[in-house]
Amino acid sequence: MRIMAIGDVVGQAGCDFLRQKMPQLKEKYRPDFILVNGENSAEGNGILPFSAKQIFDCGADVITTGNHGLRRREINEMMDEQIGLIRPANYHPDAHGAGVYLYDALSYRIGVVNLQGDVFLETYENPFGCMERLLPQIEADIILVDFHAEATSEKLGMGYFLDGKVSLIFGTHTHVQTADEKILPGGTGYITDIGMCGPAYSVLGVAPELAIRRMRTHLPTRFENASGPCSLGGIVADIDLKTKKTTSIQRIFIV
Repeated sequence: MRIMAIGDVVGQAGCDFLRQKMPQLKEKYRPDFILVNGENSAEGNGILPFSAKQIFDCGADVITTGNHGLRRREINEMMDEQIGLIRPANYHPDAHGAGVYLYDALSYRIGVVNLQGDVFLETYENPFGCMERLLPQIEADIILVDFHAEATSEKLGMGYFLDGKVSLIFGTHTHVQTADEKILPGGTGYITDIGMCGPAYSVLGVAPELAIRRMRTHLPTRFENASGPCSLGGIVADIDLKTKKTTSIQRIFIV
């Protein structure tokens, strides 16, 4: 089966670009399952019911999030409805929503885990311990993990920790696509970060002059998303349903 994963959608521009490009992506790659990270899809940051609906309307089967996933309280009710919108599993138990989603396609079942890193980000439960706890509970033919983390070392460590235990793990959050896609020794597909869908001439989606002002002065700066052309990053991975191993993984990058 073929999995397509699209990196963090940034703002309305990212939603519009996803809607524009998804038909040709579907035509070219013929995915059986589409996962999109939508944690920055609302203007400003976070995700709103309106931006989530736009992503679902583009064809996403599951939307993952990250450290901004619960920033907008308007999304809480939609998170609780469990319709394929999830937040990191290692949040506090009192957090709205859930961190695991089971997608039932009748002939097979896909388990999607959203996880957040512990390095440079605030989490309630260590992600490695969280995965140890969750894996025995997930009744699925294949397991996919969106590891929303800052540090490349932590993402690589999680990849090797989960090698042979899940079918595919990919990183999100840093918005810059990495060139290290591979199949690990145990058969797990891996890439450190799949990139983003949003303004191409930006600092992680933010207008460059605003990001530079913050970095130069350390003064409070109201971020706004950049304007102009967009780009889209992601991956396509083929997984053998019998062995549960990834057989191929390739990057997607379009402008």
